[in-house]
Amino acid sequence: MRNIYTDQFIEKQHKKIFYENISPFEFKNKLISLAKGHKRGTRTLLDAGRGNPNWIAATPREAFFALGQFAVQESRRVWDEGALGGQPNRKGVVQRFKAYAEHNKHTPGMKLLNDIIEYGIVICGFDPEEWIYELIDGIIGDNYPMPDRMLVHIERIVHDFMIQEMCGNGTYCGKFNLFAVEGATAAMCYIFDSLLENYLLSQGDTIAIMVPIFVPYLEIPHLYRYQFNVVEIHAAEMDRNGNHTWQYPYSEIEKLANPSIKALFLVNPSNPPSVAIQPESIQQLIQIVKQKNPDLMIISDDVYGTFVDKYRSLMADLPYNTIGVYSFSKYFGVTGWRLGVIAIHEENIFDKLLKQLSNTSKDILQKRYASISPHPETISFIDRMVADSRQVALNHTAGLSTPQQIQMALFSAFALLDKENTYKQLTKSICQRRMKLLYDGLRLPLPNLSYNANYYTEFDLEKWANLYYGNAFTDFLKKNCDPIDILFRLAKNSDIVLLGGRGFHGPNWSIRVSLANLDDEAYAHIGNELCQILEQYVADWRESIR
Repeated sequence: MRNIYTDQFIEKQHKKIFYENISPFEFKNKLISLAKGHKRGTRTLLDAGRGNPNWIAATPREAFFALGQFAVQESRRVWDEGALGGQPNRKGVVQRFKAYAEHNKHTPGMKLLNDIIEYGIVICGFDPEEWIYELIDGIIGDNYPMPDRMLVHIERIVHDFMIQEMCGNGTYCGKFNLFAVEGATAAMCYIFDSLLENYLLSQGDTIAIMVPIFVPYLEIPHLYRYQFNVVEIHAAEMDRNGNHTWQYPYSEIEKLANPSIKALFLVNPSNPPSVAIQPESIQQLIQIVKQKNPDLMIISDDVYGTFVDKYRSLMADLPYNTIGVYSFSKYFGVTGWRLGVIAIHEENIFDKLLKQLSNTSKDILQKRYASISPHPETISFIDRMVADSRQVALNHTAGLSTPQQIQMALFSAFALLDKENTYKQLTKSICQRRMKLLYDGLRLPLPNLSYNANYYTEFDLEKWANLYYGNAFTDFLKKNCDPIDILFRLAKNSDIVLLGGRGFHGPNWSIRVSLANLDDEAYAHIGNELCQILEQYVADWRESIR
């Protein structure tokens, strides 16, 4: 039989060991390099390995720049010496803004900006002068964030957005305190750090992680600083046909009943399967927390929640136990802005556990936070997180930059004012049609998954082989190649970059495809190229058994 595997198996053994142990995102860089190194003709590199969307929310950005022009005009009104302006003045700002808005009513973004200001005044009850001044002073960025955790009016607007999007279509789930941060990546760093600094977690403690999951959640707990003992909760459920549902079996959720598990980390909807946890599992988890593990600390990264209709975060169903993390990057196409928020209910397990610390731990923390309060013991966990984000000593200069906070508020208000969910349906339809194009190219039916965000798809080659060709072909495939080889082959021969699911602690033979960052037609091509590779393996298997 002709050996088609030679170029895939060059230095196979040490390559396999090396690439199985590095982050999938670092492995992706190798695939990109391989694809570029073998480029022929006019082929375009298709990198479906990263989740950066190729759309943006344009109208809120227009509102941002319209507001910025007014803010600069306000600065020059106070002091104008060529390139030098002054700090905006709040007195009379309401009338000046109305005049500016009327004069520039045809400027892109001005209508939305007007509607946002009206929302703050009418719906939120803001004082007009204070509200408009916070916007213009914030967008100018001439002052440190004050309060450092989040600007007052901005927090209310983003809070309304979080309630709408994370609490099942706006159902009431209490009041949360918010901390504006530099995207969900910063949120992860701050949360891990403050849990450790405040003795809510200590080296050697047991935590649980729901897998597959965004890789840093797997890597951070094993860093020397943390050294947590990790229990994995696997989305191992299958339907009657042997297909992944990417849900968690009862037995997996039940692991959390062990009170030695102090914290649970999850991405919901998941990454890479991109499927939200089913209500039955949520109810099981609620009962476990109430009856068996009431002190469980839950960290729920909900970045993909806005792609699922009537999505409910655990911050809605278990608000006392849950830290909610949301990044604006995916939904609004804003990865470069670094916009995220940490949400903690005003009554929460974290503050309770701080009060229950040993006297030794309390004494150490008294000294840690003594420079920022005469009564350090009264500082809430979320405010400790703010201080920890700047090594405590720089707490007075903590906080997300004010222009970032203003853009975050404009995105939030834009979504709040979109009563027909027009923008949401646009983003969802983009992902849905790309999913169809990919699977059409693969010549496979669409996955029939409930609670699917469709932002990524995870394609399990082993299940595909078993389902369509049986165990004999699966054995042949596993004997003669490795998922890494298929990824290398796609990169080298087709300039296509995908990621393996194994690095996310998904099935060993799964492949992750981002449906967000390439043009529609690319997904049909990716599906077709992957299909051709798989069909070649099938052809070789059939030849081998003649």
